[in-house]
Amino acid sequence: MEHVLTGTTMQVLTMQMGQGESIYTESGGMAWMSDTFDMQTNMEGGLLGGLKRGLAGESLFMTTYTCTAPQGIIAFANEFPGKIIPVPLAAGESRICQKDAFMCAERTVQLEMHFRKKLGAGLFGGEGFIMQKLTGPGLAFVELAGEIIEYDLQPGQALKVDTGHIAMFEPTVTFDVVTVKGVKNVLFGGEGLFLAHVSGPGKVWLQSMPVANLAAKISQHIPKGS
Repeated sequence: MEHVLTGTTMQVLTMQMGQGESIYTESGGMAWMSDTFDMQTNMEGGLLGGLKRGLAGESLFMTTYTCTAPQGIIAFANEFPGKIIPVPLAAGESRICQKDAFMCAERTVQLEMHFRKKLGAGLFGGEGFIMQKLTGPGLAFVELAGEIIEYDLQPGQALKVDTGHIAMFEPTVTFDVVTVKGVKNVLFGGEGLFLAHVSGPGKVWLQSMPVANLAAKISQHIPKGS
């Protein structure tokens, strides 16, 4: 299985696959493919698994595409301006992603709901209690918003991040929220009352333009009805 990423702000992932190789995605996630693929749609994990995916921002049904010829191509397109990030995972290795980040993955990769245990992080961390967890072995792809900056945090090293900009992180990273100090900072600083707080060890991926921020900016330019 080989892949190519094309484009800049609205990327396309094209995969060249051999006979018997499979990849799965959410319902409606495929953009185009050659006529050498078998398509099977089902509710992975039954009703409970489908409901959990729905809470994590994905569709109830997942579709698996299997190449039935010596080779074939299949493509997936970004749903918003941003980047498609390959996530190679060893056996048992995981990544925690924001809701709706999952694009597609090899069949060996497990997609499940991740529940934030800390009340503060769930309520005020920008993405709520429910996130996505990808576990290997295998190769997965996620779509994140805007430009992506990766930090490899050392033990004890921390970042304060405006909520919503945290796109993905390793399970070893501690995620919490902290309050913004100072009344004037809270009222006039533009960052609100809370900031996300991530500390190492582990990698964290930050996105420059969360979809919610993009939608809010676009809405300012939509004419309001009388």
